[in-house]
Amino acid sequence: MSDTAYRIEKDSLGELRVPAEALWGAQTQRAVENFPISGEPLPPRFIRALGLVKAACAQANMRLELLDAARGEAIVVAALQVAEGQHDRQFPVDVFQTGSGTSSNMNANEVIARLASTDALVVHPNDHVNMGQSSNDVIPTTLRVAAVLSVSEDLLPALDHLISVIERRALEARDIVKTGRTHLMDAMPVTFGQEFTAFAAQLREARERLDSSLARLRRLPQGATAVGTGINAHPRFGQDVAEALQGLCGQPFTVMDNLFAGLAAQDAPVEMSGQLRGLAVALMKIANDLRWMNAGPLAGLAEIRLPALQPGSSIMPGKVNPVIPEAVMMVCAEVMGQDVSVGIAGQSGSFQLNVMLPLIARNLVLGSERLAAACRVLADKAIAGLEFNQAAVEAALSRNPILVTALNPVIGYELGAAIAKRAYAENRPLIDVAREMTELPEATLRALLDPSALTEGGIRAGLSLGG
Repeated sequence: MSDTAYRIEKDSLGELRVPAEALWGAQTQRAVENFPISGEPLPPRFIRALGLVKAACAQANMRLELLDAARGEAIVVAALQVAEGQHDRQFPVDVFQTGSGTSSNMNANEVIARLASTDALVVHPNDHVNMGQSSNDVIPTTLRVAAVLSVSEDLLPALDHLISVIERRALEARDIVKTGRTHLMDAMPVTFGQEFTAFAAQLREARERLDSSLARLRRLPQGATAVGTGINAHPRFGQDVAEALQGLCGQPFTVMDNLFAGLAAQDAPVEMSGQLRGLAVALMKIANDLRWMNAGPLAGLAEIRLPALQPGSSIMPGKVNPVIPEAVMMVCAEVMGQDVSVGIAGQSGSFQLNVMLPLIARNLVLGSERLAAACRVLADKAIAGLEFNQAAVEAALSRNPILVTALNPVIGYELGAAIAKRAYAENRPLIDVAREMTELPEATLRALLDPSALTEGGIRAGLSLGG
């Protein structure tokens, strides 16, 4: 930088140059210079949560009469500006930094102190903004707040929307019968409605697991300070911060029962990461099934037609691809990989502190946000507008020899297998071969082999083995 583009700041290690327009100070600048690794700062959702935590801490310190009202109110105003995203560019520290996230905590302290200070009021980043706090409890608290807000505000509403769209399409297709498949091979018939309600059930269970994990993620370690003992913090500080955050976020945050565990271990964030992975697994299965059903249009299953959103090839005119399911699958693959990283990071707690906190925070927030976006895109750009190709599924179903399974209680497994093999070999409708190889009347055969009735399961009434 030129001589006129910087100012001199100092910390306990000495002086250094900071960009003139920057709101941060010396410690943030050292981190910028020390960690030129990915060029990726922590996500805006994390910065929002960090602003909320700093505001809550200032409110708690004022309530406890440890921080004067003038400084406290100035810190709250500045911190809420940070939470509103007004100063996101002032948080340049790389994700891959000191494992406690101290650099990001000091980044917030310095920015908020500078915003809150005036000619008549000096606000110190450590003494005032960071009062009663340590990076070791601020960052674990912030990552939990960020994850709770991301899941509650983005992911769950998006997931509910996807479930609603799937259930609506299931109702519309409840009477369209198709060939079921196991091992990718023809199996007994199901309806599209049954197939889609299975998708919805998967997602509802994923939602239940997310809800369950949120309860544990809302327990915060604020007040533990450096090692869990609460040194330099008022005994009621953590509870007051949790209550202040409730007011700021509308979430029922509480204080952890054991603050030592809140610093040394990150089990609740690891659990939530696992729930994100579980949702990703479910979405991957659903997206893959949609791709298979859409395959064709001539040489594949062609059971559905996904909306044609864009040309599918730069060389093959007229080709259209299942781009939305493919995009969703890539999101799912990334979330699964992020969960592996969170698992490794979670066990990296040596004695009183986990030292991979920024990575956990980043993966939880990004995983949740991307899954939320993927849910909405899958709902609105794929499932809402897909068409069911009833003619294609009926044509395939009429020639499905596996329907012979319905005859097992009447003619036995061995004869059923022989009928199926002959129908395969001669490429003939099953009912024609069954008419020739059994003595069952055609009306009975048609009743037994009615695909729609077979989707209801059970044994046909009035029929018994050998009858």
